Amino acid sequence: MVSEKMSKWNIEIGDYVEIILGKKEFRGTLLQSPDDEKGVFLIKLDSGYNIGVSKKDVIDLRLLKKTEKAEKSDKGKDSNEKEEGKVEKNNQKPNIAMIITGGTISSSLDSKTGGVKWLTSPEKLFQFYPNMFKHINLYKLEVPFMKASESMDYKDWQKIAKVAVELLNDDNIKGLIITHGTDFLHYTSSALSFFLKDLNKPVVLTYSQRSSDRASSDASLNLECAALAAVSDIAEVMLVGHASTNDDFCYAMPGAKVRKFHASRRDAFKVVNGKPFAKVFTDRIEILSDFNMRRKGKVKLDNKFEEKIAIVRFYPGQDPDILDYYSKNKYKGLILEVSGLGHLPVGEARQSWIKKLNEVQRKGMIICATAQTIYGRLNPLVYSNGRELLKTGIIFLEDMLAETAFVKLGWVLAKTKKREEVKKLMLTNFAHELNDRLEE
Repeated sequence: MVSEKMSKWNIEIGDYVEIILGKKEFRGTLLQSPDDEKGVFLIKLDSGYNIGVSKKDVIDLRLLKKTEKAEKSDKGKDSNEKEEGKVEKNNQKPNIAMIITGGTISSSLDSKTGGVKWLTSPEKLFQFYPNMFKHINLYKLEVPFMKASESMDYKDWQKIAKVAVELLNDDNIKGLIITHGTDFLHYTSSALSFFLKDLNKPVVLTYSQRSSDRASSDASLNLECAALAAVSDIAEVMLVGHASTNDDFCYAMPGAKVRKFHASRRDAFKVVNGKPFAKVFTDRIEILSDFNMRRKGKVKLDNKFEEKIAIVRFYPGQDPDILDYYSKNKYKGLILEVSGLGHLPVGEARQSWIKKLNEVQRKGMIICATAQTIYGRLNPLVYSNGRELLKTGIIFLEDMLAETAFVKLGWVLAKTKKREEVKKLMLTNFAHELNDRLEE
């Protein structure tokens, strides 16, 4: 019966359908079922969630709307339809450049799998979000690669930085927007905060938690606010994204002082131990904290990076011999995520870390400490435990985030391996990564 219905109504993958199961009814987009689950209807509900329904339990299947692709093929192209991806320019608006790198903001639903996939061309992004062009002209578009953020590493950060420098030094361009996946966006924003020396214009990284074709996508507001931030006087590397779950305004946040706090909420990113630069509405900007002003002159590329570094998070009972792995594999530096104000087991502990810390540091490894707590500052002088650790030579990085510290350490070690020089640079505030006055 179900097969007959699909044939009669010409129901295809991607169509919007209603499935009747006795007293239950589900409406959603019909998806391609996996090869090993051919006895199941897979549909994406309006909420965005996918569910599977056994075909043998289906009483009725109704077509509510043909897939947009099918409708267009039936009707033919509208003679008034604009050329795909074409953006009209207005000489009265300032020019900006964009770098597209992938992520949810550059994706849409794949009706065959129920997941999201990259848009077939970057220009399709503009069809979904025309409001971003209310304030700006898109002067240049670069796509150095299309990757999920978890697939990136320092070489990708270097590539983005190199492209960014070329765009920022173009006198026709007033600012730069970079679209990016969310999960490891704060690593990239930290890297650009250090890699772009003598920054002269705004560099705005933005994102979305929900794909471009979802009604609840956060991308539209994020991009519109990003466009306004890109032509502002805030010459900083910043993240611009939802300030709350509502579509009211965004925050412009320091790239080296921000962290992702939620897997799926639209206001996923928060400034830690600091303040946003500004509130960004769709028609204005309200300044909240100090920032570097846009200026004349050229930005310089400073993107050398030492890759033999790692983050090690301490847990109760952890064997300090873990440090031997990094020492034997010639790692140049480690970020240790320590507890409280800056603690690791010493003295009364069954496995004190003092001996091993002294040993690996004598061999030349640089070890820095950041806090496992989100807010607050390390202070190893409060307890005798911390004082013993301080004597080993660990560099305590005050209120710096672990992810930022990881990126900064790779950047610093590419400049020098001398301990005192490394310490001085790690404790120098280059990009708002350190804050003397902590903010919640």
